Amino acid sequence: MSGQLKEVRQRIASVTSTQQITNAMKMVSAAKLRRAQNAILDMRPYAQKLQGVLSNIISAESSDLKIALAEEREMEKVIMVVITSDRGTCGAYNANVIKKAVEKINSSYLKQKESGNLSVLTIGKKGYDYFKRHNYTIIDEFMSLLTQISFEEVKKVADFLQKAYLNKEVDKVELVYSQFQNAVVQNFITEDYLPIPKKEKIESEEAKEMETDFLFEPSKEELIENLMPIILNTQIYKAVLDANASEHGARMTAMDKATENANELIRELKISYNRARQAAITTELTEIVSGAAALNG
Repeated sequence: MSGQLKEVRQRIASVTSTQQITNAMKMVSAAKLRRAQNAILDMRPYAQKLQGVLSNIISAESSDLKIALAEEREMEKVIMVVITSDRGTCGAYNANVIKKAVEKINSSYLKQKESGNLSVLTIGKKGYDYFKRHNYTIIDEFMSLLTQISFEEVKKVADFLQKAYLNKEVDKVELVYSQFQNAVVQNFITEDYLPIPKKEKIESEEAKEMETDFLFEPSKEELIENLMPIILNTQIYKAVLDANASEHGARMTAMDKATENANELIRELKISYNRARQAAITTELTEIVSGAAALNG
């Protein structure tokens, strides 16, 4: 019986230590989440407006511009940019991003995958580990980008993709990442990157009247030449900031749940310990009373 009590005490001590670790990780993730959340909420309206302006210009019926990065070609070679995290302990976050990427590949790019014309550009070690293990063609030179997120580092990814598209080394580039909503909710999405997607055609007359008609100063050509790289760089940067905030939100939620589970397990172990201890005391008392009765008899 004493051995059983010792084992339960050791388990209580072990779970208590784990609870302290998960609680500390939750607090660290909460602090990081606050900074990451502020960054993406400040960035998102700017990035979305820039993307809207670019799509509107490219989609204009009167536009006679020949923009190489908006040129639609037969889709032979594809790059899928998958943004996961470098570390685990964030629940199903990485699994959901990877699942979204695999679903998109199987539904839209299966032919390219089978012919060896599908490459996966991984940002984050968890995505790299999965796609490497499943024998995908991987572009891994930007895998560790999340260790120090900056616009300059993210710009290298955008420059690489734009150069590959202009050199006709790839015909389609798509992003897969988690769009941050709040600490509990993340939307796992795919997003077209290249060729630059055109604005959806507006059918209703009322909507057409409300459609923005831009006046350009300086010329449209000069504006596009200078503005387009900035917008494309910003799109990648926004996706990375979204993924970073989503990761910290998922980790904070997972660690909070782990702390609650540890607390519940400690409660159950203490009940088991008290029962075992009471049983041991009762057994000892019974042995003493039996011994005394035998002596008196």
